[in-house]
Amino acid sequence: MTNAPQPSAVRTPPETDPRTQRERMLAGDWYLSDRELGALQLSAARLADRYHRAWLEDAPEARDLLAELLGGLGDGAVVRPPFAVDYGSNVVLGARTFVNYHLTLADVAPITIGEDCQIGPNVQLLTPIHPTEPGPRRERWERAAPIVIGDNVWLGGGVTVLPGVRIGDNSVIGASAVVTKDVPAGVVAVGSPARVLREL
Repeated sequence: MTNAPQPSAVRTPPETDPRTQRERMLAGDWYLSDRELGALQLSAARLADRYHRAWLEDAPEARDLLAELLGGLGDGAVVRPPFAVDYGSNVVLGARTFVNYHLTLADVAPITIGEDCQIGPNVQLLTPIHPTEPGPRRERWERAAPIVIGDNVWLGGGVTVLPGVRIGDNSVIGASAVVTKDVPAGVVAVGSPARVLREL
């Protein structure tokens, strides 16, 4: 099992770096939020709100709005609003996966959720990494690492998954666990930090 990436020393891109902040973000490098990223976040929040209202009204366009928001939406996947995303476009949700209320998807880096998963209420999938040094943190430098959830995984209510974590197929994460390291396939993991309790 590997450790999730921890906040670390900031190696800021040189001033000659021609990439946009968004390009730096998508590459997993340190970046600063700017007007382009702010506009993308606002657009995603508005689309999530439109989905929420359409879902409450049982409107036929609800699923189309969700598919427009996310980077991938499998057949039969269900997402109960409200839920929050940073961008939405970095999230792939597998077929027949069920998401309960109040999911937070901080998708600065890709978040992949497999097929047939059960995601409990108030789950947080957090890809951003902030510096530990006070100066760079005050300046709002940030980077991120992807999260991958395998097929047929159950995340209990209130689970938090940290940047860079992979959870293997068929595993169960107990309620309120904080997952700081990779979890292998076919196990139950509980606690903060989450530890493997037993094999399935």
